[in-house]
Amino acid sequence: MLAKKHLLAQSPTAMAISSYAQETMCYIGQLPVFEEASEVINNFTAAGFNAKQVERICHKYGHRVEQRLLEEIEVHGYEEVPAGERDKLHYVSVDGSMYLTREEGWKEIKLGRIFKEEDIARPSKDRGGLMGSTYVSHRGSSKDFLPKMEYHIENLDNKVFLADGATWIWNWVEDTYPQSVQIVDFFHAKEHLCEFARGHFKDDRERELWMDRQSLALLNKGVDPVIETLEALPGNGKQKQQLINYYRTHRKRMQYHVFKEQNLLIGSGAMESAHRDVLQQRLKLSGQRWTLEGLQQMAQLRVTYKSGKQQLIKELCQQVA
Repeated sequence: MLAKKHLLAQSPTAMAISSYAQETMCYIGQLPVFEEASEVINNFTAAGFNAKQVERICHKYGHRVEQRLLEEIEVHGYEEVPAGERDKLHYVSVDGSMYLTREEGWKEIKLGRIFKEEDIARPSKDRGGLMGSTYVSHRGSSKDFLPKMEYHIENLDNKVFLADGATWIWNWVEDTYPQSVQIVDFFHAKEHLCEFARGHFKDDRERELWMDRQSLALLNKGVDPVIETLEALPGNGKQKQQLINYYRTHRKRMQYHVFKEQNLLIGSGAMESAHRDVLQQRLKLSGQRWTLEGLQQMAQLRVTYKSGKQQLIKELCQQVA
């Protein structure tokens, strides 16, 4: 058991929480709920901290990490990248998910994930995992979120953007990084095709056969033959035309046969798992409702630890304590 003296530091006027204790609170407090976090700390230290203290410390340093990032953006613009890292292939994905707040109901947190090709572990043909990633989060508009993303990726020269079909994402990529490789998630593109087929084909067997053919064409020949097939279908309903327009808009981002030949990822499973692992398993538990500020602060704390940047928390704790 850790001695209390490591967690509590005497001051002339009061018993203050040591930097080590604050660091411990941040780390454990971003894992389970605050009540459980205080129980874990007290079981190992007998320090007597309560859930509210853990909560205040977590929010405090979530805010400080946020301020440090904004200061870095204002002063330096973009993150320095070692020369040997600039040319390495980096994947960039962004997406949003909803969280319940006390003041305004459900609000979106945008999440970004950046990882290198060399960080992809492939133990078998059908299995893969990631050894490391940098995460970026923001509760609010894309206007405030995107500078945080640009801070991390501006000095990367070999970027592949992989995301769903959200307009705001591709407008940003096209405006800011038009020369980059851009890929719409294959399963997202296929999902739109499935939705159309459910409305167009009444016979289940006919629909399944048609979907199998189009899915294989999309995967092995790109979106062009699928567009031709759609145009040749009888009728010119609204849903059909919307799908054709959608595919035309993202035509260069749906050339999956080309991307496969280049050994590039075509699915955004890494982004889906990031939502679950980085944010949802801590911020979207049963009965949770966050303040708007608290939601952003805890999201910031989570992405800091998940990005392997716990040293930043330690430095900030030592500065304040």
